[in-house]
Amino acid sequence: MAEIMDSALLEKIRIIKTLILDVDGVLTDGRIIMDDRGCETKHFDVKDGHGLKMLMRYGIDIVLITGRQSAVVSHRAQDLGIKEVYQSVWNKVEVFENLLIRMNLRSEQVAYVGDDVVDIPLLKRVGFAVAVQDAVADAKSAAHYVTQKKGGKGAVREVCEIIMKAQNHWGDVAKMYDFFEYLK
Repeated sequence: MAEIMDSALLEKIRIIKTLILDVDGVLTDGRIIMDDRGCETKHFDVKDGHGLKMLMRYGIDIVLITGRQSAVVSHRAQDLGIKEVYQSVWNKVEVFENLLIRMNLRSEQVAYVGDDVVDIPLLKRVGFAVAVQDAVADAKSAAHYVTQKKGGKGAVREVCEIIMKAQNHWGDVAKMYDFFEYLK
């Protein structure tokens, strides 16, 4: 991680208390699959979900903000224990500003992961702005960090690990899962 992060960025990550995620293109690969009855499915990466669960164990709140409405997103959020889910949101900044007030946060205590131009206003407002590897160029330009993994293919897990490592929780994770000897 040190080789991809400068010390100023690591300091920003150390104070993160909330991770906000876009859904399509971030938690999923961006594909929306509909059958002939109009039933929608999405593909989620189990490692992304596990990363979110680990992050929540260390007190990081997870929030989903998406422009689309999907029962699939509600089911996935419930499965992961994510309580803050905002769908059909066209003005993500408005939701973000309300979250800051309600959760008693400063914008620099928030990380955001996005993939498209609609995410740029939030990428410009948070303490740790992340674009997934396959994000549009303008979103990447607005980010502090671009993941090595693609959306829906481990990008969220990568961000979770970066936060846990920057906040010195990764050693605890290693002990919990008994892989400490592999960190040496």
